[in-house]
Amino acid sequence: MLVETELIEKARGGDSSAFNQLVLAYRKRILGTISRLIGRPEDVEDVAQEVFVRLYYSLDQLRTAEVFEPWLYRLTVNAAYDYLRRSKRRRESRMADLSEQQVRMADSVAGGKQEGENQQKSRIREFMDALFRHVSEEDRLLLTLKEVEGLSLKELERIYRVNENALKVRLFRARQRVLKAYNAAVADGKL
Repeated sequence: MLVETELIEKARGGDSSAFNQLVLAYRKRILGTISRLIGRPEDVEDVAQEVFVRLYYSLDQLRTAEVFEPWLYRLTVNAAYDYLRRSKRRRESRMADLSEQQVRMADSVAGGKQEGENQQKSRIREFMDALFRHVSEEDRLLLTLKEVEGLSLKELERIYRVNENALKVRLFRARQRVLKAYNAAVADGKL
């Protein structure tokens, strides 16, 4: 855990200074998770702000400080789902958004050794984005949390509120759908 349980308990008790310390401790991690889940850099801050507002108003509902991190991830995933649902209602073109993101990322790459590393990361990200376009948002979110964020099955169990076996089945099926999308893209010459 990034913070001591005492700090969480103080924040639960209404200590605004303790809450601010929680926000500072988890801000970067939450922003990174949201960024990978929603794929729109211009909206990451807004979704993160929504996560921390939800955290502020529901912190008193947290049973124990020991389950704080999975609970915070659950808030984050729910906020990302809500954002994605709202985006669908607005009928925005996600493919166009990804293209803008890729252009911005390419424009922002700067000098030397970092440029090579950033280009490789960008190619991997573009490749994964292309694959994820062919699977459901649920699959993309689950695989991102497991494979990119590196969450354990126990952590995912707490976030999704299902047992470990059900989670393994979901992960297996999600991976199979990504593999199927990959094979189809290769056969069509798109990748």
